[in-house]
Amino acid sequence: MARYTGPKAKIARRFREAIFGPDRAVEKKNYPPGMHGQSRKRNKQSEYSVQLMEKQKAKYTYGVLERQFRKTFHTALIKPGITGENLLRFLEARLDNTVFRMGIARHRTTARQLVLHKHITVNGNVVNTPSFHVRPGDVIAVREKSKSLEIIVEAISSRRKFNWIEFDEKQMSGVFISYPERDQIPEKIKEQLIVELYSK
Repeated sequence: MARYTGPKAKIARRFREAIFGPDRAVEKKNYPPGMHGQSRKRNKQSEYSVQLMEKQKAKYTYGVLERQFRKTFHTALIKPGITGENLLRFLEARLDNTVFRMGIARHRTTARQLVLHKHITVNGNVVNTPSFHVRPGDVIAVREKSKSLEIIVEAISSRRKFNWIEFDEKQMSGVFISYPERDQIPEKIKEQLIVELYSK
């Protein structure tokens, strides 16, 4: 399956935000990558450039490539409601992201690997597609044979809680209660800029 496999620290430094999780490189070098990163004069960015950067930021954050991102945007566009908020809700409803939010994995990339390697079930059935769209009421759980995996046990012990998800640590099983509201999603993404970019 297609995914970004390049250097993550450089991408995070480009946005000056640890979009892939805690990153020492971003903390130590809070300026763009490259030999002129610190001395580069910041020319005024065009409107298109700002919108494009925001779209790229969202893509890298959720681990989605262009074709899939555009498809998700189209789905958000035809659904009732605010397009930008719909877009983030649908990205949050990806199976790999839901596994990450439940605390089964510490990072989205790890969550993706767990899904690909068939460690996760949805409503009792093994699903190995990271982009699988989770719907309200779906039960996401760790496969019985995988519950002793150290990487999962350690992640669950330090998990964060989110209002749109219920999770039973003992059973290693949770329910996707509903699509999150915009103010519940912690990512610093200006979704309106993405809508404006695709509306050109």
